[in-house]
Amino acid sequence: MIAIIDYGVGNLRSVYKAFETVAVPLGIPVDIVDRPTDLTRWRAIVLPGQGAFGDSVNNLRAQGLEQPLLDAVDAGLPLLGICVGMQLLFDESEEMGCHEGLHLIPGKVRRFPDQMPDPGSPGRTLRVPQIGWNQLHRRQENPLLAGVPDGAYAYFAHSYFCDATDPEAVLATTDYGIDYPSIVRYKNAWGIQPHPEKSHTVGLRILANFMRMVTG
Repeated sequence: MIAIIDYGVGNLRSVYKAFETVAVPLGIPVDIVDRPTDLTRWRAIVLPGQGAFGDSVNNLRAQGLEQPLLDAVDAGLPLLGICVGMQLLFDESEEMGCHEGLHLIPGKVRRFPDQMPDPGSPGRTLRVPQIGWNQLHRRQENPLLAGVPDGAYAYFAHSYFCDATDPEAVLATTDYGIDYPSIVRYKNAWGIQPHPEKSHTVGLRILANFMRMVTG
C-alpha cells in the first residue's frame, strides 16, 4: 500500500527498513518502485533522498519516475519527501548551481549562511553542514506530528534548507543559526528534513503517523 521510490539514492534501504519496522505491526505492505508505472495503484508514495539536489532530481528524471510521481500527486495520492526528498518537492535549489525541483511546495532550497554565530559558544560560528541532533518546534497541529512533543529532538545532516514561500505550509521549524522549516505540508505533499531512520522513537513515530493517515 506504500510505494517507496528507488531512484538510486544512498539511504533507500535504511528508509525502507524504518518503514518496515512500523508497517509490520500495522499490517501494511511496503513496496520499492524503481521503474515508471502507474503509482495510483498504491495508497501513498515516499520519496527518500540523500546527496546533492541536482544529482537526485536528474536521477529521478533519467529513470522516468518524475511524471508518474507528479501524476499520482495530482490524482490526490499523499506523498512524503524525506531529507533531500523533501527538498525536491520545492520549486528550485541553489545547490551547486540552479536546479529545478518538482514544484509541489512553493519555495526555494538555500544554503545555510556562512559564519553564523553559535549561541552556545560565544565567539564561535556554527559548522555547515548541520550534523547531529536538533529540536523540532511545532508551528501547527497536524496528524503527521501526533504524539511528537514540541521541542522533540531529531537527527539532521544537511547544508541546505527549505525556504517555504507559504508560511501555512510550515508544520515545524528548527533553529540552526536561522529558524528554518524542518517539517512541511502543502496540499497532499508532506516533507521532513531530519533523517527519521536515525531519529529513533521520534522518527518512527512520524513514519507511523504517515502510514495511519493514508490507510485509516
